[in-house]
Amino acid sequence: MSGRAFFVNVILHWLRQPYARLIALVGLVLIVPFCLRAALGWSNPLGYLSDMGIASLLVVLLYRRPWWLALPVLLAWGGMTLATAELVSAVGRLPTPSDVHYLIDPQFLENSTGSGFAHPWLAAALGLGLVIWLMTLWLGRSASPASLPRSAYAVPLVLLIAHWGAQHLSPSEEDQWRLFNLPHQLLSASVGNVQIRAEEWLEGDAVDVPPQMAGLTQLDLDGQKLLTARGSARNVLIITLEGIPGAYVGVNRQALNSSYQENLMPNLSRWAERGMNTPDYVLHSHQTIRGLYAMLCGDYDKLDNGTPKGVEMLTQNKRNKACLPAQLRKKGFATHYLQGAGLRFMAKDKIMPHIGFDATHGLEWFTNNNYLEFPWGKDDKAFFEGALDYVGQLKKQKKPWMLTLLTVGTHQPYSAPEDYLQRYDSPKQAAVAYLDDALGQFLDGLERKGVLKDTLVVITSDESHGLERVRLASSWGFNLMLAPEQSQLPKVKSGVYGHVDLSASILDYFALPVPSALSGRSLFRDYETGREIMSFTNGKLRYHDGKGTFTECDFQQRCRYYASEGFIADRATLTGRYGGQRARQITARATALDHSLLRTPLNQHLQFGSSAIIPLPAQIRDDWADNLIGAQYLEMPEGSHTRVRLAVRSVDPQQDVYVRLKAKELEQDVQLGLPDEMVITADRPLEMDFNFDNPKLRKAFSFHLLGYGSGSIEISDFSVITELPQAPEEREESLVDSGVSG
Repeated sequence: MSGRAFFVNVILHWLRQPYARLIALVGLVLIVPFCLRAALGWSNPLGYLSDMGIASLLVVLLYRRPWWLALPVLLAWGGMTLATAELVSAVGRLPTPSDVHYLIDPQFLENSTGSGFAHPWLAAALGLGLVIWLMTLWLGRSASPASLPRSAYAVPLVLLIAHWGAQHLSPSEEDQWRLFNLPHQLLSASVGNVQIRAEEWLEGDAVDVPPQMAGLTQLDLDGQKLLTARGSARNVLIITLEGIPGAYVGVNRQALNSSYQENLMPNLSRWAERGMNTPDYVLHSHQTIRGLYAMLCGDYDKLDNGTPKGVEMLTQNKRNKACLPAQLRKKGFATHYLQGAGLRFMAKDKIMPHIGFDATHGLEWFTNNNYLEFPWGKDDKAFFEGALDYVGQLKKQKKPWMLTLLTVGTHQPYSAPEDYLQRYDSPKQAAVAYLDDALGQFLDGLERKGVLKDTLVVITSDESHGLERVRLASSWGFNLMLAPEQSQLPKVKSGVYGHVDLSASILDYFALPVPSALSGRSLFRDYETGREIMSFTNGKLRYHDGKGTFTECDFQQRCRYYASEGFIADRATLTGRYGGQRARQITARATALDHSLLRTPLNQHLQFGSSAIIPLPAQIRDDWADNLIGAQYLEMPEGSHTRVRLAVRSVDPQQDVYVRLKAKELEQDVQLGLPDEMVITADRPLEMDFNFDNPKLRKAFSFHLLGYGSGSIEISDFSVITELPQAPEEREESLVDSGVSG
């Protein structure tokens, strides 16, 4: 007998053993998830406990069941395990019940992983485990498997209760996929929903009282001024760093006694020693356009995934005049906006002029070459070199100026030169270090040019890309101010502040009138009392009452509250939990803030077209970076109807161009029955008018108009209106006339 035949016989003999079925099942439902967790760095004791709980539940339920009953359950479980790993890799979160349908969508793997698995070994391990388990059933079909001891049936209950108890007594702030596997999370969500309904039933006819909103929406300039006179700066420069959390600033880490000690941005920390820092600085939401809106318009953006308020503001011609650029322009400042990416994404080409910028520039302004290839636009070194030239041009003007800068180099996918990639553990860390060096050179350049002598410089970030095992890192921002009268300002500014305070603070520095439409406090004042403040990041709604209590609520409206003097803290003492009416009050506050501009997303005519001539790339590289319109992250209520009108023409009579129109919800493709590709010529423009129903609430709904060819196009019309199906027909006639423009 050959060695191979002997080996096969040994395996077959083992597979026929009575215990083989149990071992194969345990290997599939327990060992494979354990290996997944260890391989991907999701190692947390609660995560392993969750795997053990679900694995033991599957074992006791399926061990002695016929294959035709057990196989569908294992296929569903294996599919959820694989799809969860892919979704975490692609989006960085564990699915919630609202998007579980993506896990069985065949487009998910194709669109999220580039037509292949991000973790092919997991798919292979799951497939092999299923095959081995089926073989044990087939080869051992003549023997009846031994019964499990009765005590085994208590194991899943004990493990899951132990997990619940650990979470209940000492809640973890880590990412959900480190603490749960998906079936356990869905089970917990279902139990939580039952609890909420039970609490609502027990409350009976209790009516929710409208929340008190003054503490969140009022303008508060009653604090003691830090400066004895008007700020002496002539100009203001706001430097917005993509995705940088407050933990990267050494002064902030020290002030809050943070356990995070990695010094990824030594240049930023070096400059922070020279300015006024606000360690307890709150970022209210994710996404650049939401952060910019809060900073520049003194208002909370949506504390959910609804249509960004910057887009909503395009339908108004009053509230936009209260935004910081419009206020400074009214007082004689030349107002400028410059970013390192194209402007059309998220409609910044329309929003920025609408809120008061005289000049709005993106990638098209730069003439200097990149130092490395980056799909979003300018790498940070090239961007800051161009920005230094821009500042030099502004210095030659007689008018005072305001310039807002936005970097893009620390946006996914993270890019950095090879020598940085070799020095750091991940591309993300390398990109952050590259940004830090570029920022340090830029600030040094500003000092050489004498800009710091007459300019208020504010360095902050639009959002936070978060940090593993750092509490509230997704909400932790920073604010570094470099002012000519720095000796009169503290190095560490006490109190809780956030992006909603920035506009009022800058106007207060210049002793300019602050419109009552703005919210927040001034960073240039000290306050004797705390203040209310909110944020929504990583799926958690967070609220501090200004009186020592910090509350955090999940998507199930289950809230935990902590004793915490400030908002951002390395640790806090859990005080208790609640749901029901108290939890709904937290949500009601967020809902009220969401409606500060528009009461409803219905019947708003959004126009994303313009007369701009847009040169097309030779090929489409990325659905997001190459998008030609700004219709992203829109909200469409349940039961509504959406209509879209599109008009595109080719500018060059000698060139044919090709366009595609895609739709995505929560970053996954949505099929609307649109053609895969459309050809446009000078004498044959594209005109489309289509509609679709929204049987369920849609959030984070994005249109992606992509084009390629050797010519240029004009998108004169891209109108979106969402209304109830019974809306009057005369709205059709107003679609063109009432569309907003930049």
